[in-house]
Amino acid sequence: MLSSNETQLDEFLAQYPEIELFEVILPDVNAGLRGKWISREKIRKILSGGIKLPLSSLVFDIWGRDPEALVFKTGDGDGLCRADLRTLAPVPWLDRPTGQLLVCLDELDGSSCGYDARSILTTLMARLKKLGLTPMLASEMEFYLFKADTDERGRPQHSQQSLDVQGGQTYGIELMQDMSEVMHAIRDACAVQNLPVDTLIKEAAPSQYEINLTHQPDALLAADHALMLQRVIKGVAKKHGLRASFMAKPFGDLAGNGMHMHCSMLDDEGNNAFDNQTDEGNDLLRHAIAGCLATMQDSMLLFAPHLNSYRRFQRGSHAPLSPTWGYENRTVAIRVPADSHQAMRLEHRVAGADANPYLVMSAILAGMLYGIENKLEAPAYTEGNAYNAAVDQPLPRYWADALGCFSQSDFIKDYLGEEFQEAFTLVKQQEMDEFDSQVTALEYQSNL
Repeated sequence: MLSSNETQLDEFLAQYPEIELFEVILPDVNAGLRGKWISREKIRKILSGGIKLPLSSLVFDIWGRDPEALVFKTGDGDGLCRADLRTLAPVPWLDRPTGQLLVCLDELDGSSCGYDARSILTTLMARLKKLGLTPMLASEMEFYLFKADTDERGRPQHSQQSLDVQGGQTYGIELMQDMSEVMHAIRDACAVQNLPVDTLIKEAAPSQYEINLTHQPDALLAADHALMLQRVIKGVAKKHGLRASFMAKPFGDLAGNGMHMHCSMLDDEGNNAFDNQTDEGNDLLRHAIAGCLATMQDSMLLFAPHLNSYRRFQRGSHAPLSPTWGYENRTVAIRVPADSHQAMRLEHRVAGADANPYLVMSAILAGMLYGIENKLEAPAYTEGNAYNAAVDQPLPRYWADALGCFSQSDFIKDYLGEEFQEAFTLVKQQEMDEFDSQVTALEYQSNL
């Protein structure tokens, strides 16, 4: 008798007889896509543990190098690819008929690897389930569409035809029409890949856009959707002679790319656990907010994982500088949007679009769990401009400071795991050392 996974795979193969090979995709800690190409004839091996990858594939740095200290310590052994058949989908922007499939990487004994981001998120979902809570999440993804070629100095070039000196025509319908061929192709590809796109928006800067996904009562699926959406945007943009960028701050004087996360909780009956039929929400909501605020500094490296990430955090830029919250206030780190009581939720506004969506959601859920388990009380909410709010401990403004908070955090160790904490610290320290060894053109211009 066939298992449900075997049946699902067979149904997919029957539906798409033209598919020649599959991209078996493993997201690493930087959300880099690692894995293998597997022929149609061999893809069933994925269901029986027949496809392996080195466990170090999970902890490559941004340039695809593993941290030597971790590799030497562990011996760089293999892990078993565990497929999530919910992510089976054709890849419509490729010329050859291709399928894709996301996997986790387990230890050889079948246990979860401590630095697999998908497994970390799954563990946190299970901890919340024991409390009778199911997280409901959705992401808002900002990105730039640039010309394929850079300028003579290596900088990206705008694709927007009519550049406005003062801005990028936020919510501009005519500019969306100018990019309609690409946007419709993105929507079509999302439909093929079962990605629940909600809205497409012209964002604040020239050549900048945003695509929102609908809420999912499964955090892992919501993170998969965010990762796959980025892949769709990049693939379709390349097909149309453009380059999609999720870089946090491509230009110092223009808006950065954020990845805002909307999150509510469902109880065992499927009702919104934050809703008490008031505009303020209940104690559970405030416990969750308090936990997110209390753990935000320690989690900053997950929200802003790269050197460039910290250029996004500037006063008045809609990127928060301190752990604040408020109702219908876009200057705070955690906003409670005005909506129906049934849609009571928080919007976490810290992460950049360059962050790993699995780790961003893990940090948010871990913070909420921490606040709920400890019944933390949220501070007074912020009214008006949060950039002027007096906060004793602002968010880390520099990469090294965030790394220090993360690497020494008991919260990270207890909620995301000591093994992950060590591995991610090594990866980020290796990247930081590489940047520290480089001398920039500006330094030469300023000091020669």
